[in-house]
Amino acid sequence: MEKTVKLNNGVEMPVVGYGVFRIPEDETKKVVGEALDTGYRLIDTAAGYLNEKAVGQAINDSSVPRDQIFLTTKLWVQDYAGDNAEKAIDGALKRLDQDYIDLLLLHQPMGDYYNAWRALEKVQKAGKVRAIGVSNFESYQVADLIVHNEIAPAVNQIEINPLNPENDNVNWLKESNIVPEAWGPMGQAANGIFTNPVLTEIAKNHHKTVGEVMLRWNLQRGVVVIPKSVHEARIKENFDVFDFELTDAEMKQIDGLDEHNSYFKGLLTPDTVKTLGNMKFDYQN
Repeated sequence: MEKTVKLNNGVEMPVVGYGVFRIPEDETKKVVGEALDTGYRLIDTAAGYLNEKAVGQAINDSSVPRDQIFLTTKLWVQDYAGDNAEKAIDGALKRLDQDYIDLLLLHQPMGDYYNAWRALEKVQKAGKVRAIGVSNFESYQVADLIVHNEIAPAVNQIEINPLNPENDNVNWLKESNIVPEAWGPMGQAANGIFTNPVLTEIAKNHHKTVGEVMLRWNLQRGVVVIPKSVHEARIKENFDVFDFELTDAEMKQIDGLDEHNSYFKGLLTPDTVKTLGNMKFDYQN
């Protein structure tokens, strides 16, 4: 299996990355360094994670050349309107201490994301960002962006795991030459996913862990994965997914686990949408 995928603008993106959601900034530098030492070349952060500075320090301190690292970050809703988006992008570059960002995403489809998207188009053309995309967007929202803007998103980062495979969205994104990327590819370790009998039996057959099987399943579907762990052994385990292959029958078995059980969409009541839309982060320094 190839370890990279080509985005719709020709940029190469690793298919396995390391996510830093909910990792405190004082731990982030260490674990990102461990991930880079393990072999990860995609690091995924966000303004709203409040750890961009530590991610940038880990990258700068690493022996891995910068041009071999694929750095993703995201703009938060509070920076979408007016000229805030371009200022926020410059702020992200400053916090990360980088000359460019490999992939910049809009974190949520809320607020004035049309204005923010056009700011992303502008900074991509200026060379500050190599590729642009979205996160947590429904496919109809992605289609709407494509119709009314110049540059199509290269990536849509959404919640994808065996209990919530997002088959329709994944298929539409791939047909539209947009890479689907899975956050929470192990289902947030909820709903008994790590003890699921189908997954445990398949893992046993391959002498792999259930986590490795879940990641491999997504990879074979053409979905980029960004697992997260702060434990060195698990960081290494999550990258050990290139030396086995699931059979067609095993893929179908896992596909059959679909419970339409989306943690994220389950939260999206009108009240929580208002809360997210009004959420402010103090990441300016």
